[in-house]
Amino acid sequence: MADGTRNNGERGAQSADEAARSARLRRLGERLDRQSVTRSIRVDPGARSSSDPSGLGRALRLSAELVGGVIVGAGMGLGVDYLLGTRPWAFIVLVMLGFAGGVLSVMRSAGVIPDRKR
Repeated sequence: MADGTRNNGERGAQSADEAARSARLRRLGERLDRQSVTRSIRVDPGARSSSDPSGLGRALRLSAELVGGVIVGAGMGLGVDYLLGTRPWAFIVLVMLGFAGGVLSVMRSAGVIPDRKR
């Protein structure tokens, strides 16, 4: 029976906690509004550099590099298999090497690993 009932002291403490939370949330909201206003003033949408590609362009480039590596490996594998008559072993090996090369190229383009230095 006492589970669903609360004392007046608990209600007062709970309402004080809720009031404190509301005040903190209100202050946080005001600070976020100020930050968004100052951030929008600082950032100029027309000042994008030419070396910073858009997200879609970068995604297309990375996916083309990966697919290109696999296609080149497959083409070389088919050619070697045709010339040497080793069907399908060269194809399988060179497709895997093409995939590995494509992944390496994507990682270099994305900046995950540094470019090769000569």
